[in-house]
Amino acid sequence: MTDLPPSNDRPFVHDPVLVDLVVELFHPVPAGTIVDATLGGAGHAATVLQSRPDLRVLGLDRDRNALAAAMARLAPFGDRAEAHHARFDQLATVVAEAGAASQPIVGVLFDLGVSSPQFDDGERGFSYRHDAPLDMRMDQGSGQSAADLVNTADEHDLAAILRRNADERFANRIARAIVRARPITTTAQLAEVVVTAIPAPARRKGGHPAKRTFQALRIHVNEELDVLPPALDAAIEVLAPGGRLVVISYHSGEDRIVKERLRRADDGGCTCPPGLPCGCGAVPEARLLKRGGWTPSSHEIATNPRAASARLRAVEKLPDPSLEDQP
Repeated sequence: MTDLPPSNDRPFVHDPVLVDLVVELFHPVPAGTIVDATLGGAGHAATVLQSRPDLRVLGLDRDRNALAAAMARLAPFGDRAEAHHARFDQLATVVAEAGAASQPIVGVLFDLGVSSPQFDDGERGFSYRHDAPLDMRMDQGSGQSAADLVNTADEHDLAAILRRNADERFANRIARAIVRARPITTTAQLAEVVVTAIPAPARRKGGHPAKRTFQALRIHVNEELDVLPPALDAAIEVLAPGGRLVVISYHSGEDRIVKERLRRADDGGCTCPPGLPCGCGAVPEARLLKRGGWTPSSHEIATNPRAASARLRAVEKLPDPSLEDQP
């Protein structure tokens, strides 16, 4: 496994969502490498490796703390596991540089969003439940923090971020309040500004009033929706025939992107009217394993409440039709 930049000693423990279903979906794939594009604490990766001795895992994560925990958890698997500090839109580059092409890529897994340890570590600045520096970066060694964003973006841009990433109905009011309250440097300050900007009747329903604002800023800071489409396309591209792409999302914006990208792989981007034979020449790259996807059971939600919003979608890579007639 690769060396990592220094991390702190805070434990990174995360219960993987839909782990039994992930193992089930990867069970039929050929022997080869599974790319875990969001390795986290390696809960999914370790379970997959335990289930199939003929599989290895190539893991990516931008969070140094997560990678340190993953390396420890995957150490018993020896050279069957490899971890890299990288964002998941760098998937194709990591696969090429790691020499993983010597083994077929038979699976790619994305478990999107923020993990429980990231939320629970108040110092990371992801949650309004802890008073901490306003950061929200998954990779704290690079990029713009949430504090940078709320203290420099203009009111129009802030409102647009809140609407796009969280469907925040009071986006304009909140953005105006943020600009007036600057400088804002902590999560508690931001939460208070948001609460006071929202009308009193709306504060009494739908959970914490700042939930959507924190979600929207986190998604923007980490470019979560921007990097997802090319990452999904790259994942399908690197898969060997019969390999599977499995994606777990927790946010409607993420799921819309996943649904659209996987549907495009399934129909090849066909533009013909529904119900008619394809005449536009579209060539499907993959087949959907289920239309509509899977959601956690009531039992899993009871034991892990953060699984409640999860939705899993998956496709299987098809053979390249241009190669089928070759000797």
